This record gives sequence, C-alpha cells and structure tokens, in this order.
Amino acid sequence: MGRVISSWRVLAVVAALMAMAAVELCAAIPFDERDLESDEALWDLYERWQEHHHVPRHHGEKHRRFGAFKDNVRYIHEHNKRGGRGYRLRLNRFGDMGREEFRATFAGSHANDLRRDGLAAPPLPGFMYEGVRDLPRAVDWRRKGAVTGVKDQGKCGSCWAFSTVVSVEGINAIRTGRLVSLSEQELIDCDTADNSGCQGGLMENAFEYIKHSGGITTESAYPYRAANGTCDAVRARRAPLVVIDGHQNVPANSEAALAKAVANQPVSVAIDAGDQSFQFYSDGVFTGDCGTDLDHGVAVVGYGETNDGTEYWIVKNSWGTAWGEGGYIRMQRDSGYDGGLCGIAMEASYPVKFSPNRVTPRRALGAKETQ
Repeated sequence: MGRVISSWRVLAVVAALMAMAAVELCAAIPFDERDLESDEALWDLYERWQEHHHVPRHHGEKHRRFGAFKDNVRYIHEHNKRGGRGYRLRLNRFGDMGREEFRATFAGSHANDLRRDGLAAPPLPGFMYEGVRDLPRAVDWRRKGAVTGVKDQGKCGSCWAFSTVVSVEGINAIRTGRLVSLSEQELIDCDTADNSGCQGGLMENAFEYIKHSGGITTESAYPYRAANGTCDAVRARRAPLVVIDGHQNVPANSEAALAKAVANQPVSVAIDAGDQSFQFYSDGVFTGDCGTDLDHGVAVVGYGETNDGTEYWIVKNSWGTAWGEGGYIRMQRDSGYDGGLCGIAMEASYPVKFSPNRVTPRRALGAKETQ
C-alpha cells in the first residue's frame, strides 16, 4: 500500500476534522415556529438568510424565489420536528432554490444519460479486490492522510471532476506517501472528448483522460475557476504530474464489493442527489428519500458504524464545508435497496496506479503515452 503517510500530515487532517464542528455552527441560520407564522415573518427570515449566506438577490428575483424559500423552510421544519429518521436538515445556502434548479445547477454527473448513449470509457478487466477477506470494521481515509480538504464546485456541474480527483488524490497518497491536491479545472478544460465540463461528465472518462494524457497536474498549477475554459496546455503539462494506469469498475449493485474497494482506497460513485432531504442535509446517518436517477458524482472515503449499530458510508461532497458534516455526508450502508441508498453501489469505479509519477513535463497534451 505504499509508504506510510507522514505523521504530521495525519495530524493536520485530524485537526481539520475537529474544526468541522466549528464550521457547522456558522453554516446555517436558526429559525423556529414563530418564523413560520406569517408571510411577513418568513420574509424577515428570508432577508436574514440572505445576509447570513451573502446571497445577493435583486428585488424582483427575491419575490420570484420567495415561494421556493417558504417551501424549503417548511420542509426542513417538519422533518426536524418529526424526528426519528436518524438525520437532521438545516437551512443552508441553497435555501431559495427549487428542486429542479438545484439539481440542474449542482448535480452534473448525467451518469445515466451518458451511459445510455454508450459514452462510458471501458475499464481494465476484472476487480482487483475480489479476493479481499476480513475487512476492518471501520475505515476512514481522512484519518490516514489520503484525503485533501473539502472543495466547492460552485455553480458549475463539475461534480464528476471533483469525484475523479478525490479518488486519484487518494490512491496517489497511498502509493507514494504524499497527499497532493490535484486540478479539477484541467479536467473541465481539457477532458472534452466525451465529458462536457460544467455541463456534466463521467468519472470513468476522466480516469482514461488522465491515463492517456500522461497524468494530471496540481491544483496550484491549474487553479479552479468554476467555469468552462480553453485547455491551457502549458499549465496542464507542468510537473509534477500524478500518473495512473487506468481504472476498474466495482461490480454493480454490490455494497459488499464496494466495501472491499473502499477498504483499500477512496472510490468514485454516482448517486441520486436531487431530493430536498439531500439538498438540506445537516448531520446524522442519511436514510432519506432518493431514487436511482444518478445525477451527482461524489467519492466514498470510508465506512463505519454508529453506537446503535447503524452502518454508513463516509461520502465526500464538493459543495463546500458549510454543507452537511463539514462537507461530508454519512449515508446508510447495506440499506436493503438494490444498488444501495441513492444508487451508491450502482456505478462505482476507482483508479488503478502502479506507475511512478512524472517529474518532467509531458509532451503535447492529448498525445497518448505508452505505459
């Protein structure tokens, strides 16, 4: 599994996890039943929400969005009032977005559509973790120093790029002992043969781009801009470049197989994230209402179990640290649903890495490298 990741990096990651609780305290504006008693009270809450989250809205837009805000506030209030679901919701920065707008803006995998059109890149054969036995009871790659800080995709449907990068950052840290933040923007700008930047993409295609182009550069060399751009070949060729040898798919609809893979490295997955309960998730083990219309790319970076025996996946999102548990969500594991909760086990994949990284600039971007 590569060299042991340096202890100071692990300590830094643990400190970051401890800071998540402080972030969450500032992530939402509290409200109670008095704020729901009238439209006037709700309007006051809406204005407090705008100020708290620094969401600029002109007068006409405020009135247009007020209906969605009211519906969301009432939905959050009723969910938390009922209790009993094992997770809570909160009024976050998505508070005045309707479900369809939210889904179109922040869920950009389009996994079902792209696969239906035959645009998924073929994987390496087999499943390298098939023979794994005696899995640990819990795994958390954050605590092993193989996960960078939570990032924010902004209003760009680039979740597929973030999901890809989490998995590549993870296997690179495991194989080399060095955690390096990699460039989502390179994928958005340069991986355009089958992926579509802010309009969506597939993690499998991104893995193949990284393989065939000779690696992916760092975030510092090619920073994120949350917008489509022209491929900057100079930035994209800058060394050091993290190299992978391809990708494999986890056997579909098997949470047991997904656990085998996650026990060995972070894994990219596609999920259905379009429901209100996911939009406003706060904390706890998510058991919410969702289907299998796979529309959002995230990464599973571990699994565990609560004190009462509820099993969960640790999922890294790309909506910033103010969403969920410091940018993460714990999703119910072994839910009994075919494909797992929200389809988490339907389309899982991971990068394969044995080759060393490139310390010199690669040749012309897009030219296939011999492995």
